Amino acid sequence: MELCPSVKNVLLLDSEGNRIAAKYYCDDWPTNSAKEAFEKAVFTKTQKTNARTEAEIAMIENNVVVYKFVQNLHFFVTGGEDENELILATVVQGFSDAVGILLRGQVDKREALENLDLILMCLDEIVDGGIILETDPNVIAGKIASQSLDAGGPLSEQTISQALATAREHLTRSLLK
Repeated sequence: MELCPSVKNVLLLDSEGNRIAAKYYCDDWPTNSAKEAFEKAVFTKTQKTNARTEAEIAMIENNVVVYKFVQNLHFFVTGGEDENELILATVVQGFSDAVGILLRGQVDKREALENLDLILMCLDEIVDGGIILETDPNVIAGKIASQSLDAGGPLSEQTISQALATAREHLTRSLLK
């Protein structure tokens, strides 16, 4: 057993089992088809449960999978068979709550796909290389919001003149390199 709790993967699937976002931190699933097969096994085993109010735990393929459903999104965190379920539950709760904050309470598939960049940044803030960095949803959302402000915000939320100015800045930077 390792000293530091670790995560093997973090998955965000829709209510039909399709991948919205996924990060794998180990080589247990070396190919994309192996990853998709694991995701299908996880979804099939958990779809009949009601993990809406709090996180549930399952053993799938000798891995501890902690999961939670919010609207039509399914959040999963996988750890080794010796991993502490409470720590994994804290990770999945932090991930789902941070996504809720970032999507302003509109946690559904359409919003998740439209804001996929925020969700992927959220995953990067929570886990890095399988090591758990942060589980407080307010801290995670705050870091991502400050990164978004530093980057000038998404082009969809800018006026035409702001978008042109941003494009001009990027073009100037790329020419000066």
